[in-house]
Amino acid sequence: MSSLAPTLQAFFTDRLQTQRQVSPATINAYRDTFRLLLGFVCDRTHNTPVELDLADLDAPTIGAFLTHLETQRHNTVRTRNARLAAIHSFFRFAAFHHPEHADTIARVLSIPQKRFDKATVAFLTKSEIEAILAVPDRETWIGRRDHALLSLAAQTGLRVAELTGLRRCDLVLTAGPHVRCYGKGRKQRSTPLTTQTVTTLREWLHANDIGPDSPLFPTRKGTRLSTDAVEWLLRKYTAAATANCPSLRTRTVTPHVLRHSAAMFLREAGVDISTIALWLGHESIASTQIYLHADLAVKQRALERATPPGTPTTRYRPPDPLLAFLDNL
Repeated sequence: MSSLAPTLQAFFTDRLQTQRQVSPATINAYRDTFRLLLGFVCDRTHNTPVELDLADLDAPTIGAFLTHLETQRHNTVRTRNARLAAIHSFFRFAAFHHPEHADTIARVLSIPQKRFDKATVAFLTKSEIEAILAVPDRETWIGRRDHALLSLAAQTGLRVAELTGLRRCDLVLTAGPHVRCYGKGRKQRSTPLTTQTVTTLREWLHANDIGPDSPLFPTRKGTRLSTDAVEWLLRKYTAAATANCPSLRTRTVTPHVLRHSAAMFLREAGVDISTIALWLGHESIASTQIYLHADLAVKQRALERATPPGTPTTRYRPPDPLLAFLDNL
């Protein structure tokens, strides 16, 4: 066995799981990265993974792998950068265990993240969301579940994984109604609920008596819904809603679009960015700045306050007290 195999194993068991205690989602993402990388290198070298050495993962090879992700697997630049971040994390760990490969490791760590164009966030209007929520047949069990799930998603802006991970005990519908969830980085947060959402959820719970530790939105078998299932049902209801809301025909609606929509509703209501960051569970307020760029109303108000070019500026002078008295008669 080469030096790569035990180092990679120690990276996952000692570094990620024991020392950093990263989430299972991070473990899976890093695992998939190295599965792809080792498969790519083995095809080039005709060696088995256990025969590979750190020297086989030099900077030109890593660069070729990143190009392969974009050209052959048609990954986006974001995905390419996420794979590179996992590789960088491993090589920083390997630097302490294999100083003899310091030159190779330094060259790999110098590979930069690729810049990309950041599009304005996509979000729905209130009429578009209402059209989607009107589609589920609330006379059926599936329809009531889907209507409650989408209503909660549109109002709270929870991530799809947070929605599917909710349990009955995470929901509080008494005084101060709110929902508790565990977000990215295993951070717990509570999100308040509107009266309309509380009414919808009470109707769902009245028709579906579930235990406190049971999934809030289960499948027919009582298990958790998958994220793919939520994406599929949202596409289904969006397609059906186009009959009454033609603007949805040109929209690609995903659970994350509902999350963006919830943030934009808060922004339109005048809620400041720091509060929206707390609402969405963002690690940094910088992640929430995208909603400022997407809010045309904020830019319009700034335009209205700006002085047009060529307009003479005059100093304010208060009116004469006697004339003001006469004007107010």
